[in-house]
Amino acid sequence: MLMKGVCMWSLLAVCVLCVCVAYKPVIVVHGLFDSSANFINLNKFINQSHPGTNVLVIDLFDRSASLQPLWKQVEGFTEAIYPIMQNAADGVHLICYSQGGLVCRGILSTLPDHNVHSFISLSSPQAGQYGDTDYLKYLFPQFVKSNLYHVCYTSVGQRISICNYWNDPHHRDMYINSSDYMALLNSERANPNTTVWKENFLRIKKLVLIGGPDDGVITPWQSSFFLFSQFGFYDDNETVVELKNQKVFLMDSFGLKTLYARGDLALCSVAGVTHILWHSNETVYKNCIEKWLT
Repeated sequence: MLMKGVCMWSLLAVCVLCVCVAYKPVIVVHGLFDSSANFINLNKFINQSHPGTNVLVIDLFDRSASLQPLWKQVEGFTEAIYPIMQNAADGVHLICYSQGGLVCRGILSTLPDHNVHSFISLSSPQAGQYGDTDYLKYLFPQFVKSNLYHVCYTSVGQRISICNYWNDPHHRDMYINSSDYMALLNSERANPNTTVWKENFLRIKKLVLIGGPDDGVITPWQSSFFLFSQFGFYDDNETVVELKNQKVFLMDSFGLKTLYARGDLALCSVAGVTHILWHSNETVYKNCIEKWLT
């Protein structure tokens, strides 16, 4: 009888613990040419490891609409996400995939009262994009990376999302002067909102950067990361320069150096994962995402 009573009390304690654990909502922002339908596996992984989590994949700017300029997408996604934040007293987590990671940076920089705990950037070109990928060939069949600046660094080109983060290392001045999105987010061009945007961005509790050498789309693949050999980008010889040697880090232009000093940057590199599989790979979820969703 005593053993039976102990077991019952143990079971009751476990049940009480299960009832008390409440996970923060997880908001997912998709990437180029995606829609909410692409994230079924990720939703499943989250609810297997964190039962009862409210996972919201925002169904906006799907498929070809994802080519719309990023500031327009920031505005639309903010309108959808902000009410979720307001109803989450303990805050929310953001998982932002590919181009969506740049959209999320825009949201976090411009929304002064967001309550994002973990900002998980999943294979996102956070330092920009410069590579002859299948996406590029599909969108601009007459161009290669060496001459796409003729399109992207124009007022017309800046109406196309990929041009908002096209970062040609051979035409650096044109990028800085023409980029209406990334150059402003990075404070690479004079921006009266620099201080406020940095303060807003630093409201996050943790920045998690995920990528890998076999991505095949993000070019250079180190663009998906922020620190040292990660979040590196090309110099004019197309040699990857570590972030610690880049002006955007040294000057703490939008908060990276501060996050690093706070100990709030986490990196996760996984080999053997191609770009379209990051959000449906269970190993990526287990090793890189799961622990940040508490």
